[in-house]
Amino acid sequence: MEKVELGTTGMAITRIGFGAWAVGGGGYKFGWGDQADADSVGAIERALDAGINWIDTAAVYGLGRSETVVGAALRSRAERPYVFTKASRVVAADGEIVGNLTRDSIRREVEASLLRLGVDAIDLYQIHQPIPDQDIETGWQTLVELRDEGIVRHIGVSNFNVDQLRRAETIAPVETLQPPYSLLAREIEDDVLPFAQRRRIGVIAYSPMASGLLSGTMTRERIAALPGDDWRSRGERFREPQLSRNLELAARLARIGARSGVSAGAVAVAWALRHPAVDGLIVGFRNPEQVEPILRAATLELGATDIAEIETGATS
Repeated sequence: MEKVELGTTGMAITRIGFGAWAVGGGGYKFGWGDQADADSVGAIERALDAGINWIDTAAVYGLGRSETVVGAALRSRAERPYVFTKASRVVAADGEIVGNLTRDSIRREVEASLLRLGVDAIDLYQIHQPIPDQDIETGWQTLVELRDEGIVRHIGVSNFNVDQLRRAETIAPVETLQPPYSLLAREIEDDVLPFAQRRRIGVIAYSPMASGLLSGTMTRERIAALPGDDWRSRGERFREPQLSRNLELAARLARIGARSGVSAGAVAVAWALRHPAVDGLIVGFRNPEQVEPILRAATLELGATDIAEIETGATS
């Protein structure tokens, strides 16, 4: 698979990476419902065998389960991929997931992540959310310290706006940014992506298929049957009045993909890869069969007619 340098990190990453949010399963507020660990490990192995060379996860995914599953999948690999994870989303005393950017909390999180992942150092460590906003500087300074100590190799942020990126950069350059980006989430095109380009911040965007909505496999019946511990059952994009419009877009992607023999999801991913600021995309796979159809997006070239048809009626 084609590789590009992630910002100025020196890491050459494939254009598509393995997103491990869903492999954390359900059982918590931001879960994805039932997920068999065997399917998760199989999906990771299939993706790595196909050439993907990085995995993105987070301590909060499955409340540690995702990192544990990733670690289990990596134990049998002679050569491991880059491993990226995130901190700052923790469980409070009342069971709610809250933001915590204090030094002590982040240090507890990184030590736990190292154990679950089974690695000596984390290749990219990221602030998951800029919450609470007033503690951004404390959290970022802590990541700088972890890098200086060799506990993590590179540091980045997720879901930051331009003002928050500027604040972090008064302490140390931001190496990477992880924002949402898809045909249903284009807000970052106006300011965040241009800022990242100017600053040479590596961008690994998440949810290019809008959490499955643009995969071509989502139907009204499937959405109605989502379990209560799948966060999408409560998501606004999965409800009217947005749902009809989103499914119409997915159908359009499917028609365009059919002309090249690829899925709607591959078209959605290829569209997001076109942006010059985007180094790589985080794509979630829950079983081995989902891998190859999406990887075709890495080499799919969309023509001007395709783009015009895709963006007709796409929401921003």
